[in-house]
Parts: sequence; structure tokens; C-alpha cells
Amino acid sequence: MQTTFDVVLLTDHRYLNETYPDQYSNNVIKEDTLVKEALEKQGLNVWRTNWDNPSFDWSSTRSVLFRTTWDYFDRFPEFSRWLDRVASQTKLINPMDMIRWNMDKHYLSDLRKNGVPIVPTYFIEAGEKRTLAECLRDSGWDNVILKPAISGAARHTYKLSSETTDEHEDIFKQLIKSEAMLIQPFMENILTKGEVAHMVLGGKYTHSVLKIAKTGDFRVQDDFGGTVHDYRPDKNEIEFIEGVMKNVSPTPTYGRVDVIWDNEDQLVVSELELIEPELWFRKNHDAANLLAKEIVKYLN
Repeated sequence: MQTTFDVVLLTDHRYLNETYPDQYSNNVIKEDTLVKEALEKQGLNVWRTNWDNPSFDWSSTRSVLFRTTWDYFDRFPEFSRWLDRVASQTKLINPMDMIRWNMDKHYLSDLRKNGVPIVPTYFIEAGEKRTLAECLRDSGWDNVILKPAISGAARHTYKLSSETTDEHEDIFKQLIKSEAMLIQPFMENILTKGEVAHMVLGGKYTHSVLKIAKTGDFRVQDDFGGTVHDYRPDKNEIEFIEGVMKNVSPTPTYGRVDVIWDNEDQLVVSELELIEPELWFRKNHDAANLLAKEIVKYLN
């Protein structure tokens, strides 16, 4: 089939409308519109659709840009098969190997081996026969976070301790049959200082937002009542962030480095988002233009 589009923006079926009654969904539309307009300024032909669109011919586009495919972790086997198929028909932004690596939080171990400070992480592989209480004991920590190795939007993310493992044993037993899990020591600063998301395009820092959990919760996502605030990092923080990205090759066209302050008040990476991160272009319209330029470089 003759190529029709230069870039297709990927979303999920929940965000296909042009307007919504809630601000959260409208922010999705606004940001994708900013990206689309920035790409069109570069002379590119752009379209937007859901990744699981059964009627779209993926060979009709030069590339696909992962934007808000925020149901992929709930439908991972299906998404994984789709990814293999589409990668043989068009160019992925970011590239396939990077996406595969970044989908599974085992990548944190690779960062740690390269000297990047991360939240300490103890992995529990799929099929594990130990109980959650035994895994917690073997991790050496007591007050912890438990979550899947492949997840997003705080899916099956629980705060627990040795005194509360009983109430999580059933869900742990169910999940560990088919997917890896991880335990991390709970960082108290998340309750006071929050988590900072730093946007990095073409290896260069552009802007940041501070995410604060609502009172009584530890999850900073707005799905759970978290709030977003402006944040200006200092020179050392920017060097830290750009240094994290230097551990990824080739340089990602886009990415987000999420950091927190650990229990010793040191900066550590909590997440490296290279698949479908929210990039808060509504906070920095120039960053959408920079992304468009980086995509042109990538395509050429």
C-alpha cells in the first residue's frame, strides 16, 4: 500500500473523541493536538488513532508515535503481539528494542549496574512459590511498596509491612502465577516532597512537573487524587536527569525521568518512561515543537 501518513499518534479507544466531560481526558486531547500541530508545522502528514484499531493498515504510515496507549499494561499479551506485528510494518518511535526493554521494570537493575541511583528494588519472578510474607522477609525491608514489573497508573500497587502481608497474600498469589512482581522500600519523602517528572527530548532536558499525593495516600497519580505543580530543577538536578538518559542507546526521541528523594534525602530514579509517558506539553508548548524536530531527525 502507498504510504499515506508520516506519523500516526497512538492512543487508546477511551480517548478518541474530540471533547470529554472531564478535564483529565480533555488534557489528553489538548496535548495530542499540540503534538499534531507541531508535526504539521514540520511538513508532516499526521493522523491519530487507537493502537488496537482493527481496520487500520499500519503499513500506510512511515511511523507511529506512542502517546496515550494507557491500556497496554491491562492488555499486555494482546499489546505485545500487536507490537511485534506493527514493528514489521512501520517505524516505531521510540524504537522496538527500547520499548521492549522499558516495558518491564527489570530495566531498573540495568540502570543500577550502570551506576544510576535508583529506588532499591527486589524482584520476585513469575511462578514464585514463596508467600508474600517470606518474600518480604527475604528482601530485608519491612515498610514497602509491592507492584508488578509490568504496570502503569499504579496498577496493583500496594503499601504494606510485615504486619499487613496477610491482607495481600491472596492477590499476590494470584498475580505471581503469571507475572513478575517487585518490592521496594517505602520512601517517606514521597509524602512530603512528592515525585518530580522531568521531560527529556533528544537527550536534552526541557521541563518538569511536581506530583503530590492527596492527604492520606501515597500514590501521586491524578487518578488517585494527586495534584500537579510547576517545578524548576537546579543545575545539579538537570545534570542528573540528562545523565540518566545517557545510559540509553540510541538516544530516545522522547522520555521522562521520574525522581524522588530517598530516605537519606538523595535523588534516585523511581521510573524511566520511554514508551507512553505523559509529557505535559500543556506546561511547555515549545517542547512539542522540539519533539517534532526530533521526530523529523529520527525519520530521516
